[in-house]
Amino acid sequence: MGLMETVMDIPAEHESNVFGQFDAYAKKIERTLHVTLIVRGERMKVMGEEANVEKAKRVLEQLVELSRRGNTIQEQNVDYTLALAMEGSKESVVEIDSDIICHTLQGKPIKPKTIGQKKYVDAIRKKMIVFGLGPAGTGKTYLAMAMAITAFRNNEVSRIILTRPAIEAGEKLGFLPGDLQSKVDPYLRPLYDALYQIMGAESFLKNLEKGLIEVAPLAYMRGRTLDNAFIILDEAQNTTPAQMKMFLTRIGFGSKVAVTGDTTQKDLAPGQVSGLDIAVSVLRNIDDIAVCSLTSKDVVRHPLVQKIVKAYEEYESRSSRKNQERNKRRKR
Repeated sequence: MGLMETVMDIPAEHESNVFGQFDAYAKKIERTLHVTLIVRGERMKVMGEEANVEKAKRVLEQLVELSRRGNTIQEQNVDYTLALAMEGSKESVVEIDSDIICHTLQGKPIKPKTIGQKKYVDAIRKKMIVFGLGPAGTGKTYLAMAMAITAFRNNEVSRIILTRPAIEAGEKLGFLPGDLQSKVDPYLRPLYDALYQIMGAESFLKNLEKGLIEVAPLAYMRGRTLDNAFIILDEAQNTTPAQMKMFLTRIGFGSKVAVTGDTTQKDLAPGQVSGLDIAVSVLRNIDDIAVCSLTSKDVVRHPLVQKIVKAYEEYESRSSRKNQERNKRRKR
């Protein structure tokens, strides 16, 4: 394919945001797409093979538009836009950026940052029960929490119920001091953190006292019927099949449910089947239930987290293949 060059405008007020500190983002685009970027004032020349130049132009146009919308361009934005361009995807990060769920207490907008997250948020809007599966850092719980708080503020539900199984993450913590609330709080801390950031500690505590927000271990759900509530079951990979069935049969009229979990991080006893795995298999084809699978591409934490998740995925895939080959040899 022949070489070509094209010229595009980069407004001066957006240049530092799009190119990054010390032109770090511009250099990453050059390395990834094998193009050369030359800036003269507000005009930028893109040179390289035709296909790569087109991809670079598309990436830069999207980053400029994100900047125009008031976003501070981060490395995750650049990485994800580059990944879409290299896949030849017609999806645009600009379309995703327009979907604002709500704002944090500091006024920061909360919105999906990847196509996978956008599909997950849309599924929560449309379906009664949504299973959000994926590795750490994909925003499963945080986005579900934002959707719950938005529904609560809009009077679509009368209360928010947050729950998770109280299982130690591979450690024996022994007997914890304090009353019952003090004992379960450490397990529920990630849920509190998200609530504080979006709703604010004062508003959260006020609604908690009124019973409009409830944070409790999964065992407390038994024997209840949960009407007109937004219910989030976090760390669902640590439920047993019986617990999952118990939870799903608590749901009443006017309720919405988000079940989040990472099937690769189970803290169940060896040999114990996860209730999340069975539920997804059994309920996948039922109307008004959606299963959204997020991947390492949807990780929105530090870029290193994305690399760690991807490395583990590749390692587990290799291990699975080796086990299958070993089992085949034994059968022979």
